[in-house]
Amino acid sequence: MSEHAVGGNDSEAERFPVPASLAGERVDRAVALLTGWSRADVQTLVEEGAVRVAGRPVAKSRRLAEGEDIEVVGEPAAEAPPVSEPVDFIVVHADADVVVVSKPAGLVVHPGAGHTTGTLAGGLLYRFPEVADAGDPLRPGIVHRLDRDTSGLLVVARSARAYSALTAALAAREIERRYLALVWGHFESRRGTIDAPIGRSATRRTRMAVREAGKEARTGYEVTRQYEHPVTALVDCRLETGRTHQIRVHLAAIGHPVVGDATYGGDRPLRLRSLAPLRVGRLFLHARWLAFDHPVTGERLELADPLPPELASVLEALDSG
Repeated sequence: MSEHAVGGNDSEAERFPVPASLAGERVDRAVALLTGWSRADVQTLVEEGAVRVAGRPVAKSRRLAEGEDIEVVGEPAAEAPPVSEPVDFIVVHADADVVVVSKPAGLVVHPGAGHTTGTLAGGLLYRFPEVADAGDPLRPGIVHRLDRDTSGLLVVARSARAYSALTAALAAREIERRYLALVWGHFESRRGTIDAPIGRSATRRTRMAVREAGKEARTGYEVTRQYEHPVTALVDCRLETGRTHQIRVHLAAIGHPVVGDATYGGDRPLRLRSLAPLRVGRLFLHARWLAFDHPVTGERLELADPLPPELASVLEALDSG
């Protein structure tokens, strides 16, 4: 059964005239922009025949003309809470109020479009059922997130009191988060801070971008190693804010996209002198360090997570190449 509220009654359809600004756009992108829904949700509605132009269902790639009427029957379903299920991840620290996990690359933190099962949230519910009472039921215990293709440390609240304290600490920038990234190019300065607001891209809604009207975003960085073949750098990054894709967007904005990042221009082979070209196969970004005051005891927790083998092997190849 469809998860979307789709019906066949034309009287229930919402109609959108195509403005001049969206002339020539694909129907899925236009509907996403007009409604504020995600592109993935709109594409599901299109596949179900719930999006029509000139009274007929259309393909998602159909280009629109100014003045045409788009009809949308129904709307995306509300987000569903995660399902308790076994999921692989490493527990780095656990006590009565806090869990710190090492998330592998490829694991989505909580359910969303296209990812209703197999999430970290579902795995947390399976191993620590009490997180269901900590924070948002749709994101039980989740205090902050990591992108699907970013690996590393994530703190989770195991109790309601811990959730309140940790979210307050995060808002006050009292949780220290450091990441290791391999990026393209060499830096003129070995240390610096990227201070540039981030918002959703005006041209590609699935991407973020540096935008004047965006939210404040600051990333500190320190270059720990530079390689000549190919010209890359290993960079330690410090989050001072926590915007979506922040490190990736900031580094790309100054001409140093993260190796393996197809979204922001970093996915190309590493051409080593002594080996065949090497493609990393994932984003080279790892949340390596997490430090915060325990929300109940006040004890300072400082936790480190070594690079996973697939990233460590890339550095070994660079060292030998």
